[in-house]
Order: sequence, then C-alpha cells, then structure tokens
Amino acid sequence: MKHFSEISPSAERIVDVAESLIQNVGFNGFSYEDIARIVGIKKPSIHHHFATKAELVTVLTQRYTHRFREQLLHVEAGNRNPLERLRAYAQLFEATYATQQRLCLCGMLGAEIDTLPESINAEVKRFFKINLEWLRDIITTGQQQQLLKTMPAEEMAMLFIGALEGSMVVGRGMNSDHGPQKAAKTLLDCWTV
Repeated sequence: MKHFSEISPSAERIVDVAESLIQNVGFNGFSYEDIARIVGIKKPSIHHHFATKAELVTVLTQRYTHRFREQLLHVEAGNRNPLERLRAYAQLFEATYATQQRLCLCGMLGAEIDTLPESINAEVKRFFKINLEWLRDIITTGQQQQLLKTMPAEEMAMLFIGALEGSMVVGRGMNSDHGPQKAAKTLLDCWTV
C-alpha cells in the first residue's frame, strides 16, 4: 500500500476530492464515479493511482492525520499556556466546520467504523490516539496551573474532543453556526479556575 508522501500531483487531486466528499457524505456516500466526474478524468485513471477505495481512503487518512499533527505542533509553538492551546485546538475544528459545515474527516469515518476496511479503521484510531494523548498532556499541565481537576485528564481529553466532534454533527443537523468554538468555550469556562 502506498504512503501519502509517495503520491503524485494528479493522485493528490484525487485525494483532495475524496477528502471533501467524505467530509460531506461519508465513506459509503461516494464512489470512484463521483471523483472521476469532479476531477474530470475517467474511473480507470483513479484505479491507476489507487487500486481500491480502501487504499485511497487509507492514504487520505494518513495524510489528514499527518497534517493535523503538524497543526498541533504549530498550536504548541504559537501558544504558551494550556488554556490558549486548547482554544487554538478548538479553532482547528472550527476552521473545518466553517467550510460549508464540513465535519472532521476522522469523525465522519469514525461514525462508519463498523463498515470500513481494517486499514482505514487503523488510521482513524491512530488519529484519535494522537489527539487524545496530546489533549491529555495539555490538560495535565493545565490542571497544575489554571484548569480545575474535576476529573482525570484522560476523561477531560475525551470529553473535549467529543464535544468538538459532536458540535459539528449537531450544528450541521440543525444548520446552525453553533460549532466547535462555542462548545470549547462552554467547557473551558466550566473548567477554568
């Protein structure tokens, strides 16, 4: 199986379109036919780059996780205290949601986990593991400074990411602008000393 760093510019365009489709309709809601129509190529051209839909989405999820991890490093570099980092983290989800109420790619795939190939499931789990560990570390530091220790950091991390992902789903369902940033503010107001 290919790694996202090995794909060509034309394959990258296919991955970009697949990402947008998944964020809007999920894994089971699109086909290679949809990608071919949007990109303006024939289906065999997609198969040339990605033999199966599972391979395409596995590569896409690898890339999404890599890019998100880079954004976490940027959040750390640009924000000194844990509260600022948590606000900046929520902004990553808000930026996704602000683009036509798109959902987090891995949040959308997570909702379909029982119907996905194992290669995709492994990448989705990796995304959430990276995020939960990062949040746990930030919250642990925050509990030593400005966050209340209302529950273990692991539970607070799960609650925080769950609130961000959930706010996107509910916001889309209600066609509302009440997205991740507002959900994060509510939680952080409750957790701040």
